[in-house]
Amino acid sequence: MSTVEAIGGGPAGRLWEGKTAIVTGGALGIGAAIAEQGVADGARVWIFDIADEEGEAVADHLGDTCRYRHVDVTDERAVIEAVAEIVTQEGAIDILINNACEDASEDAVSMSIDRWDAIMRLNLTSAWLMSRAVLPSMIAAGGGNIVNIGSLHARLTEEGAFPYAAGKAGLGGLTRSLALDYGPRGVRVNMVCPGWTRSERVQELFDRIGPEAVERIESTHALRRVATPADIAPTVSFIASDHAAFVTGATWEVDGGLGARFA
Repeated sequence: MSTVEAIGGGPAGRLWEGKTAIVTGGALGIGAAIAEQGVADGARVWIFDIADEEGEAVADHLGDTCRYRHVDVTDERAVIEAVAEIVTQEGAIDILINNACEDASEDAVSMSIDRWDAIMRLNLTSAWLMSRAVLPSMIAAGGGNIVNIGSLHARLTEEGAFPYAAGKAGLGGLTRSLALDYGPRGVRVNMVCPGWTRSERVQELFDRIGPEAVERIESTHALRRVATPADIAPTVSFIASDHAAFVTGATWEVDGGLGARFA
């Protein structure tokens, strides 16, 4: 089921009509669902990723208003050049979705500094690099929207989630700081925090652990299921739209009630 079908979308609900959006990590999972939702909502969407085959497939599926571009969002020069070319072509970037990340799990004692730097560069630094690149265009246009895709691990975590939780918590701080610094210039910055979501990686995990273990995970949710990427995308679409014009510096948890549980 597509994102649009999942929420009953259509012409009446085109929340990004006429906008230009960039979705990082848009080749798979939540990022691909956000790209699809953006196209359905009337935007011209650019996918930044390094998974070329998957990214091209998503863009081809979504049609003429979606384009894929190979961009390593941890590479400062690549980010600057790609954003500059899109601004020249499109006139402005209205929406940035910082979704690219790695769900890393490491031991704090044995992990190398190089591994730490690589994870943080993707999970946190890339969001700053992308935001830094698009902010001048947004300010010149009178405003824009940045949505950082965090995780429930930004607030709550569990054993074995280091340093993923540290990076996502940092993303929350980045969100609040940018919201305060650039709100006076018309830019809103928010964070969406999914919980368990059936991305390709999570589905591979579920296939390994078996149905009984998956059922136990689902039972911890108030809604008794985990999310699909199509469950996350509409919240992102709303927050980056004019319908949420007075929302900034906020964290939205889209976790099926998982974070409401005491233990």
